[in-house]
Amino acid sequence: MAKTQAAGGCMTGGQILVRELIARGVDTVFCVPGESYLAALDAIYEAGDAIRLVVCRHEAGAANMAEAWGKLTGRPGICFVTRGPGACHASIGIHTAKHDSTPMILFVGQVPRDQIGRGAFQEVDYPATFGDLAKWACQIDDAARIPEFVSRAYATALGGRPGPVVIALPEDMLSEEVQAPAAGREAEHWTAIPDDASMKRLIELLNTAERPLLVLGGSQWSEAGLADLTRFVEATGLPVTCGFRRQDLFDNRHPNYVGESALGINPKLKARWREADLIIAVGTRLGEIVTDGYTNLDAPAPGPKLVHVHPEASELGRVYQPTLAIACDPKAFARAAASAVAGASPRWDQWRKSARGDYEAWQQPPASVGPVDMASIVGWLSDNLPENAILTNGAGNYAIWLHRFFRYKRAGTQLAPTSGAMGYGLPAAIAAGIAHPDRPVVCFAGDGCFMMASTELATIVRHRVPVIVVVVNNGAYGTIRMHQERRYPGHVVGTELVNPDFAALAQSYGIAGWRVEQTEDFTPAFEAARASGEAALIEIVLPTAELSPTMKLKT
Repeated sequence: MAKTQAAGGCMTGGQILVRELIARGVDTVFCVPGESYLAALDAIYEAGDAIRLVVCRHEAGAANMAEAWGKLTGRPGICFVTRGPGACHASIGIHTAKHDSTPMILFVGQVPRDQIGRGAFQEVDYPATFGDLAKWACQIDDAARIPEFVSRAYATALGGRPGPVVIALPEDMLSEEVQAPAAGREAEHWTAIPDDASMKRLIELLNTAERPLLVLGGSQWSEAGLADLTRFVEATGLPVTCGFRRQDLFDNRHPNYVGESALGINPKLKARWREADLIIAVGTRLGEIVTDGYTNLDAPAPGPKLVHVHPEASELGRVYQPTLAIACDPKAFARAAASAVAGASPRWDQWRKSARGDYEAWQQPPASVGPVDMASIVGWLSDNLPENAILTNGAGNYAIWLHRFFRYKRAGTQLAPTSGAMGYGLPAAIAAGIAHPDRPVVCFAGDGCFMMASTELATIVRHRVPVIVVVVNNGAYGTIRMHQERRYPGHVVGTELVNPDFAALAQSYGIAGWRVEQTEDFTPAFEAARASGEAALIEIVLPTAELSPTMKLKT
């Protein structure tokens, strides 16, 4: 039996912390080990099979895995890193969790309490450093208060707009033996619901609209909530556009789906934002990417009437003045809306059908520069992967092919950072493969993006995670090169890359690798990778001229 308590009824801070995590259902922790939290590691060892420890090769990878875990499960992803450099490496995962509204808790080892403020080795003031990146950043100086801090961390990470919490753990505090009663059952997370007056006003706005558009986004949706949202959409006949990297919230095959409002937006969809007389934004922040640089709507008066539904009241009116602001859980809004409009007759069928037609036309692949047609490859994956397959990606122009030509069918199948973080796709795929070993997981990464996390191939091998990694190699930081060509044509500097043989790199880890230089080579390589049941890597070689589906360099 695992040791859980020290002599005399006391427990170490590390044991108390692990006890509190297990009590909240934590069964997986991502980490890079460090001497500053050895007592917590020892408590995880004592917990035996209760906690699976996923040891990573870089703190950024560990933090990204924990963030992806939060997206996948709806519960805070847990990450442990050491002080100073370890915490700074992990900060990218905190930034992503903040922007993506993902529940996550990062535990950071800290110097002993009697050394704080002296500039000790690797000392950092974590509340000050992470104060803007996290929803809450704190330090626990009394081991007896660990249950209190963990309880607040969960309430903060999950409450309102979900997000990350950072907790610093002084090394000697974790070793200290104290008596600390368990916090007990985790409190229910109460959420606001829309009031009757707001729903009545919503119906009034719908009754006077001619060209409405529903913008869907945000996190913490459930199957029931999305089913309610779909009933609302079908009852009203509303066209639906999903926000940046939230495409999986609404079946892309549905006749009411009209495309993604994100980077590389369909120009005709962008025009519909300007033509709409009613925008209903549910769950999403109306940030830079969703609004195409704040150009889809005017600020602060947006032009069309605006209904904005968001769990965080401070987001309502932050940029755009809403006609109707509803601060509530979007699931609760969907439930109320589905009931309020049952049997309504849509008057904008042609508007919706035309928008859907624009989306279907946007799905047609453009001509490729070289012998590899990325649109056809992504289209083949869309047609042949199971509906529950999980696709991950980081940041880069390569992702535009995935977002534009892959049709997401179910929620929980798209893992991508709205923060635009490179190096995210591979760690996210590892987290997905561990969380759902029965589902296919495919990571898309550009050559620049992949190299920021390539060390995690070792984590794939260590934990036997059967993900398929697709590396799109065009020998450049393609997104930056695109902007460079637009603003400083012909002045190429800092964007050319020297890469390894990616297939050979995978093979050096004991992972099967293929190199694809023609479109027709992809399908047999992918099918062989799937059939193996093991991890695999497929490198797709593109010319640098193939910067995006719509931008090609002259050759």
